[in-house]
Amino acid sequence: MGLLSLVAAAAEPSLRSGLDLAGFDRSVRPQDDLYRFAGGTWLATTEIPADRSNYGTFSKLEDDALESLRTLTEAAASDATRAPGSDAQKLGDLFTAYMDTSRIEARGLEPLAAELGRIDSLQSTRDVFGYFGRAQRFGIASPVNAYVGQDRRQSTRYIAGLSQGGLSMPDREYYLTDDARNVALRAQLQRYIARLFELAGRKDGAAAAERILQLETRIAKLHWTRVENRDPVKTYNKTSVTAAAELAPQFEWTVFLEGLGPEAAVIAEFDIRQPTYLRELAPLVQSTPVEVWREYFRYRLLDANAAFLPEAFDQARFEFREKALSGVQAQQPRWRRGLRLIDRTIGEIAGRLYVEKSFPPEARERIRELVANLRRAFEQSIDSLEWMGPQTKAEAKQKLVRFSVKVGYPDKWRDYSALQIRADDLIGNLQRANEAEFLRQMRRLTQAVDRDEWFMTPQTVNAYYSPPMNEIVFPAAILRAPFFDPLADDAVNYGGIGGVIGHEISHGFDDSGRRYDGEGNLRDWWTFDDNVRFRERAGRLVAQYEKYQPIEGRNINGNLTLGENIGDLSGLAVAYRAYQLSLGGREAPVIDGFTGPQRFFLGWAQIWRRKYRDEELRSRLITDSHSPSEYRCNGVVTNMTEFYEAFAVQPGDRLYRPPAERVKIW
Repeated sequence: MGLLSLVAAAAEPSLRSGLDLAGFDRSVRPQDDLYRFAGGTWLATTEIPADRSNYGTFSKLEDDALESLRTLTEAAASDATRAPGSDAQKLGDLFTAYMDTSRIEARGLEPLAAELGRIDSLQSTRDVFGYFGRAQRFGIASPVNAYVGQDRRQSTRYIAGLSQGGLSMPDREYYLTDDARNVALRAQLQRYIARLFELAGRKDGAAAAERILQLETRIAKLHWTRVENRDPVKTYNKTSVTAAAELAPQFEWTVFLEGLGPEAAVIAEFDIRQPTYLRELAPLVQSTPVEVWREYFRYRLLDANAAFLPEAFDQARFEFREKALSGVQAQQPRWRRGLRLIDRTIGEIAGRLYVEKSFPPEARERIRELVANLRRAFEQSIDSLEWMGPQTKAEAKQKLVRFSVKVGYPDKWRDYSALQIRADDLIGNLQRANEAEFLRQMRRLTQAVDRDEWFMTPQTVNAYYSPPMNEIVFPAAILRAPFFDPLADDAVNYGGIGGVIGHEISHGFDDSGRRYDGEGNLRDWWTFDDNVRFRERAGRLVAQYEKYQPIEGRNINGNLTLGENIGDLSGLAVAYRAYQLSLGGREAPVIDGFTGPQRFFLGWAQIWRRKYRDEELRSRLITDSHSPSEYRCNGVVTNMTEFYEAFAVQPGDRLYRPPAERVKIW
């Protein structure tokens, strides 16, 4: 039975609402706080596990996916019949190598000896620029990140890109503001660096740590802000290699390219995301003693591999990266960390097995039907916009028609046949995996754009929109209750996965995505007047969210979160329209005491149940383009007249917003 036909069964006694009523708090009125009405008891009774920085609806699905993958991976690891070089051998042996802590302890730093020696051999500034390139091949953090992606003004081709990097902490603010928390974190970073050097047998670790922090602080001052980095036009700067030498004349381009390796000979141009950063970084490299750069890269090599070295390194990393930065109290079980490593390196091998076990083919078709209905609803929304003129509407509808949709898993799986994985060589496996991925990226520069590629694995509980691909993608692991339950009433499915689908569609038309056309190219297809009217509405949404203060002294950054807030608001509005269309003029039944419209909004509210540790929430308010979960629920519905009608929201209710202050974009 297709999802759209589920409505015909809406009155059947066997059809459940899909609401987790036990998590509701009936002492709270939905007109005052929909988030806590639909999740207050859950929030009051749920403890964040000691090994997590936050916990919510997404986390439960992630736990389920990892448990399934654990069974499959452990079976592969113990299978004596698997063929050498097979996917099962690679999966099982990578897991075995990670779980073999006795071998890891016995080998110590020996797996990194060659690379540490190479870093020790850096003698000149030219050598440093060369190592900026080499670091890309082996997953070592560098002040310059090199990658290959679609050309944002010519989406049918790939281009090499360069972006800022080089920081140990999540954002420049951690280095440049002097509130007590950031001062303390900088001190903890110094202690972490010194501890890694101590464990590695290096003398003068404390002094080296101070020099490295000073270097990273100088790098942080050059970084663009996260809001600046959200602008796709400002961050598009296609530059030939020859012109790059004029842009940043002190940057040793030839040596950098040589460091990337012979495969980089195909690079003729770069898309430089932050040109001023690169121009100002070059003199910083020149003025910093080479010895400091050696210290910096020793540290970055140890940091990148600390989780795969003896337990003392792993624990030092946890104390800083998990406990200090995010408030996590205990290490996750090693098997969980092993599965996350697999996801980052050979994720589609695990994904294929996961799909075979956990994602029935009919689920794929049901979601595609729902996507088609959301697309129709979005088209109607475009037609009904009173603030947009006919020329821009025509362009918007053309872009919508060109959306492609991927559901569940790739039609073409990634080929790992050239990658060697050994059960007795964990760090060697990771080095080979990093280099294999680097080489795959370089090969793309001579190939057509692969439109079958996925940027998330099927076991990922998330979804995404890609502007250059103009596609929305929904991995298998998110297509489960409470997001999507084929045995539940349509209202909650539309409020859950329907809202998520609408969110991703809306990203094609948010403040950033709207600047790409239907072909995935950066092109201004807006009339001047419509552009002004869009910006006015977006500015009002920014102002709304900047009034929310999740933690004392720290408000939501309305400009940083604007795209996601537009996605939530417009996506839920379109999902509601789609739900009404699915009823075909019939009135939805009352189930569990709630009308269809009420169940729709409650379905949205319950997917955002989440608790954060304070450290994690503070970090997200600095770095995350998403608003905290409470505001993804309550902040959205205050702008939707349909919510007011569903729950009879009146002046004086906490979620009441006067009609003139409500924002509608799509």
